[in-house]
Amino acid sequence: MPLLSDRAGKTAEVVVLPASTEDPNKAMPGLVRMGLFLACGSMAVLFASLVFAYYWRKSEPGVWDQAPLPGALWISTAIILASSVVFEVGRRAYRNGLHQRAARLIAATGVLGLAFLGSQVTAWLALIDRGAYLQQNPYSAFFYLFTALHAAHLLGGLGSLAYVTWSRNRRREMVDAAAYYWHFLGVLWVALFFVLAH
Repeated sequence: MPLLSDRAGKTAEVVVLPASTEDPNKAMPGLVRMGLFLACGSMAVLFASLVFAYYWRKSEPGVWDQAPLPGALWISTAIILASSVVFEVGRRAYRNGLHQRAARLIAATGVLGLAFLGSQVTAWLALIDRGAYLQQNPYSAFFYLFTALHAAHLLGGLGSLAYVTWSRNRRREMVDAAAYYWHFLGVLWVALFFVLAH
């Protein structure tokens, strides 16, 4: 069934667009956005549960040796916030039809994402040098768990960046979804950083 474009009222000719249900290669309207909300919602529940367990374990008597945060985590935080800004500029460029500029900015976001992961590895190595191992105490275990899970989800974000940068079927909905997911990861990291620092 064809759909009328919103431009139909602005022209003397009727503009008819094919419905996405007629083209199996195109996602239904809003399907990508719904998938994004479900993914981010499940991630938020997972990390909220872990943060609850973190504070519950912290309040229990026993060994809780909270190590000072490595300086690399401050750098990680700055990198992921900068990458979110770069991606947002790229998303807006894509929306305005500047697709080549958007592709360069999205690729730069990917480079910043890799730099974030490198900074995380540096933080892990700094903790290991201090003798803070995974099984040493609950704080160390939570630190590695939080950072490793976030890094795994960030790898998924890098996959979405690669898709919207090099895919021939790139659509604005996909660019928007990838950007919103990336922004979500940035907000999630800031929250985890605050939890680990206090």
